[in-house]
Amino acid sequence: MKINNEDEKDQEILVKPARHKGLLLWLRNSFLTGIVVSAPIGATLWLVWSFLRWVDGRVVPLIPEEYNPETYLPVAVPGLGLLIAVVALTLLGALTANIFGRSLLRFGERLVERVPLVSSIYGTVKQIVQTVLSQQDRSFDKVVLIEYPRHGSYAVGFVSAPAQGEIAKALGEDILGVFIPTAPNPTSGFLIYEKRKNLVFLDMQVEAGAKLIISAGLVYPGSNGTQPEDSKRTA
Repeated sequence: MKINNEDEKDQEILVKPARHKGLLLWLRNSFLTGIVVSAPIGATLWLVWSFLRWVDGRVVPLIPEEYNPETYLPVAVPGLGLLIAVVALTLLGALTANIFGRSLLRFGERLVERVPLVSSIYGTVKQIVQTVLSQQDRSFDKVVLIEYPRHGSYAVGFVSAPAQGEIAKALGEDILGVFIPTAPNPTSGFLIYEKRKNLVFLDMQVEAGAKLIISAGLVYPGSNGTQPEDSKRTA
């Protein structure tokens, strides 16, 4: 009987740590799951809130005190500056759409063109904005692999537009401009002109390619695109 009691005690000793270990594993997994779920939500809310505060801090002080709703309210109104900015930009666009507005805009541009440094900045920014807004359907419509920075190494890039003007005359026909963004910050990168036949075109969507770059290769698009082995070179 004593032997049996000792065996039962030994079994209890072996079982209790196993249950304890399972509880700690469950708590750990639950904690990590909570982080995975809450981190994107928290980061999104923080970015939105920071953007609203940044816009409010620059627009609201420009409103005369007698026209500022916060003057008559006990609390501040989040997003008031953003709302006013959207309304102001819409009214500005509607104003410049008529003949009087266009004439006034041309008069102002002629004045700006007479200022040496300001004219260069204004002209460059205007050209970039007009190009982006007028060619949204064409900008970055293909994801490609380009052999960069050395032979045998490939970088993910986005086709911007075919080469034009002096670049097309110097390099020949069928040359494409490829923007190679840096990871994890895709707002900076390199513009490279390459022959179409040397590019590996992917079936991946541009949004999926951007996620791949921002995550530094950790988030692969999966069903949104094919594997690199399924990609094909276009002649």
